[in-house]
Amino acid sequence: MINSDQNQAEKTRILIVDDHSLVRESLKRLVQNEPDWEVCGEAESREQALTIVAASQPHLIILDLSLKDSHGTELIKDLHVQCPSAFILVLSMHDELIYAERVIRAGAHGYITKQESPAKILAAMRCVLRGEIYWTETAAARVASKLVRRPRASANQTIDSLTDREMQVLERIGMGQGTRQIAATLHIDVSTVETYRSRIKEKLDLKNGVELLQFAIRWKGD
Repeated sequence: MINSDQNQAEKTRILIVDDHSLVRESLKRLVQNEPDWEVCGEAESREQALTIVAASQPHLIILDLSLKDSHGTELIKDLHVQCPSAFILVLSMHDELIYAERVIRAGAHGYITKQESPAKILAAMRCVLRGEIYWTETAAARVASKLVRRPRASANQTIDSLTDREMQVLERIGMGQGTRQIAATLHIDVSTVETYRSRIKEKLDLKNGVELLQFAIRWKGD
């Protein structure tokens, strides 16, 4: 949270991390319309984001989950270590009900989808800067229900049963990436990707690679 005793001349520094230039430009205009905010940097990759964070120590980081060289959940953990005072708001196309809880566990402070209006995105940014967690009532209710409901026999066949890394591999499969490309993107061994593929098939009750690919494409397109 920004200390009210800070020098009034100091603006809230915001870093935008997204690999689409149009998204960065839209967010930049949104930030520049706020007199007490400023964009302290833009990044389209993990390395750029970490470099800018080290140099500018932003108050708020707006982060997309899908980057060309990294997945957002892993970057959140890195950013949290490098700049623990910074708040992190995830702005993504992905289903909030699937990812919101995961990014909060990773160290983010809020989750909002890109389909929301600029006014709601601004509200989410202000909420996070106050030191509060931002997610929709639907996502909050879902998390609460998970805490009180009894485990079901079919729980191991749901998306929720996948680990963060397995989710990242599934997402890349849905994007049409092969095993070697996934390994290069996530900076892991090919054999490790194969292990994750096997675990995903087992957890989702998929018989073979074709069913896995079909499921990943449908899920990615939802």
